[in-house]
Amino acid sequence: MTGNNRKRGLVVQARDRNLMEELAIMRVVDREQAKTVAGFGSTTRANTRLLALTRAGLLRRFFLGNRKSLYALSEKGALLAEVPLRGPRRRQDEILVADFFIEHQLAINSIYCALKFGRTPGAGATFRRWLAFHEPITPNLRLIPDGFVELRTPQETLAAFLEVDLGHERGPVWKEKTENYLQLALSGDFERHFGQPRFRVLVLASSERRMHSLRKTVGAITQKIFWFATLEAIHAQGFVAPVWYRPTGDTSKPLIEEHL
Repeated sequence: MTGNNRKRGLVVQARDRNLMEELAIMRVVDREQAKTVAGFGSTTRANTRLLALTRAGLLRRFFLGNRKSLYALSEKGALLAEVPLRGPRRRQDEILVADFFIEHQLAINSIYCALKFGRTPGAGATFRRWLAFHEPITPNLRLIPDGFVELRTPQETLAAFLEVDLGHERGPVWKEKTENYLQLALSGDFERHFGQPRFRVLVLASSERRMHSLRKTVGAITQKIFWFATLEAIHAQGFVAPVWYRPTGDTSKPLIEEHL
């Protein structure tokens, strides 16, 4: 291969291009997420290829703590893959002690990887699409969801916005989010923009205590559209498993009811 498919002696493979395209959505990945989306069969092969792509200037690498390597698109990589340059503006090989944006984005990515590349969600559901947002979803609302997913089920398409909460947003922020989602549901803007008649808001919390705190905050405003689970429960039992709670009530439910 020649031209745009060769950088500093590196032959850019289809797998490399796919990784760069996924980085336009995921913004930043750790090694395990890179292995998932690029289909690396082993950790050694992943490490070798990620280092080669970094040295070729197609990826930027930095570190969370002293051990965890993180990767984002470089300007060259974005140009080669013909995708927008989106990602954390961190210096090459910078060591980050703590970084809320990075931790939050990696948590979002973990859900994305599980839904798109993991085992099928269950209850007859299949992954249809994922959308990432970089600006408010409508001009009228100050609302930038963490993600949007559609799952096909035997009965319908389940459309849902995702909110990943690691405990950093206070009550007033969540009250405003709740009111904005309700306005989106009632205004008709959602159907006009997304082509689906209704949606859910799936809130994934960092702990059970945080989840129930958010349920209380949201439940004081509405009993509708919101569903809550913990990140741990989702990864342990599956995305559609009976680990979801509504704003009120003590019984967990499956995200999708199976019809026999």
